[in-house]
Amino acid sequence: MDITVKEVDQVSVILFEGNLDTSTAPQAQEQIDQIIDGGSTKILINFESLNYISSAGLRVLLFTAKKLKAQSGEIKICGLNDTVQEVFDISGFSSILSVASTEEEALGSF
Repeated sequence: MDITVKEVDQVSVILFEGNLDTSTAPQAQEQIDQIIDGGSTKILINFESLNYISSAGLRVLLFTAKKLKAQSGEIKICGLNDTVQEVFDISGFSSILSVASTEEEALGSF
């Protein structure tokens, strides 16, 4: 899995490419923790290049959302493909997290 991070209007935008699963979740969590520990309280995770997410990947998102909420921050998600959207819908994450279709739409909602 590849992780790319950029800053857009004081929002840390994280692009995941590949699979977010048991083998890659620790790397993803470490990267996100570094961003939060660096002072970012607004995080947008762009999944437009993500092929698959497992329960381990969902745990990363849940942990991140809780950590940000404790710091009066927020997390938003965008760019879900059909497979990832189905996992979000079945798990209930579609209603737990703020999900947008595009990065532009998500950035506008902060």
